Amino acid sequence: MENHNNVTEFVFTGLWGNKQIELLLFFLFLLCYLIVLMGDFIILFTIIYSHLIQQPMYYFLCHLSLMDLCYTTTVVPKLIRDLPAARKNISYNNCVTQLFTAHLLAGVEIFILVSMAVDCYVATVKPLHYVVIMNRPRCNILIIVAWVVGFWHSIALLLVVLSLPFCGPNQIDHYPCDVKPLLKLVCKDIHVVNILVIANSGVVVAVVFPVLLVSYIVILYNLRTCSSAGRRKTLSTCSSHIMVVVLFFVPCIYIYILPAGSENKDKEISVLYTVIAPMLNPLIYALRNVEMKIAMPKVWSKIAHSKLK
Repeated sequence: MENHNNVTEFVFTGLWGNKQIELLLFFLFLLCYLIVLMGDFIILFTIIYSHLIQQPMYYFLCHLSLMDLCYTTTVVPKLIRDLPAARKNISYNNCVTQLFTAHLLAGVEIFILVSMAVDCYVATVKPLHYVVIMNRPRCNILIIVAWVVGFWHSIALLLVVLSLPFCGPNQIDHYPCDVKPLLKLVCKDIHVVNILVIANSGVVVAVVFPVLLVSYIVILYNLRTCSSAGRRKTLSTCSSHIMVVVLFFVPCIYIYILPAGSENKDKEISVLYTVIAPMLNPLIYALRNVEMKIAMPKVWSKIAHSKLK
């Protein structure tokens, strides 16, 4: 632990190595972040101020949008600030704080996606018992479980990082502060630590992803017994869920299933789940969902009228 004093900050070595590209990405990521803020706030207000909040699917979607909003705010503003900067640095304390917060929110998001799959499964396979099974207390329990699991996932990674000696160098060819790029700077053998990190993050996403896909295959198979209207509604909902799951999990599996030190495209792939996926999620859920499209103008006209009074 005493070796930590040798490194008080980390320096991100030119995020993409070309000043013109980084300046272009500055405006691109700023636009993406503004879309995330606007899209998630629209979804949150639309659900909270409409009857949709009573439905479990939208209750979970409300929490998912909140996680997207918090997660991107943990990562993207720092990235936007660093892109045009001459020196891109972060203190050791801020780095581990970012790591803990990002993994906490991402862990919660993973298990909210699992909860949404459970909700979709019950609605399709057990429609007559849906109201009883997916009542509000049970939905609250699923959200609490998501936070508990996310906390233990992130605290385990944090304790691993805090136990590692950083003697220098302190340059990271990555963004944001994450466990894999930090492991490359550790001045001791990291074979055991690599296994722990892969078990903590890589195995989790590699197991949860196929389980989610299988659950949606079962849901689609059971649509044979549904009415044509119910089939269309479920297909629209499930296709949105599957798109979000693929956008989030595939990049995470690529990054966390490989050990630190392997030559891969972690930095470029990170853009997919830190910027692109959170930006697309509101568009996927808002534009592909009939109930959301009906509720949005009603809610926002109600808010506008209340402000004019």
